[in-house]
Amino acid sequence: MFISEGTKGKIPKLIKFSETSLKGFYNLAFGDKDIETGEINDIVVSNNGDSVQVLATIVSAVYAFTNVEKEAWIYATGSTKARTRLYRMGITKYFDEIMQDFVIFGLKNNQWQEFEKQTEYTAFVVQRK
Repeated sequence: MFISEGTKGKIPKLIKFSETSLKGFYNLAFGDKDIETGEINDIVVSNNGDSVQVLATIVSAVYAFTNVEKEAWIYATGSTKARTRLYRMGITKYFDEIMQDFVIFGLKNNQWQEFEKQTEYTAFVVQRK
């Protein structure tokens, strides 16, 4: 858990890594913390004005997780097509830095391929080098 601090105040956020049915593959879930259930709400749009800091926190969590689970593949997709596009844009923006420590693939037409900038994907997987 961490706190997004921005134009709309302090918003609790959650990041969760859950192992999938494929051994060594983990789903990265992220979103606002639902105050009533304590669970991740990945549909709400908070627009708190601190997206760079939020992205940096998620990246930090991926580093911390892969420090422990060294062979893990991390799967991520947005809850909407627009969010998946935002994730792609974030990956593209920091591509050179990401590639120093991770291999990354995008899912296009139900096939995994090495990530390419300006290519639309429906999901992503990364693994620490």
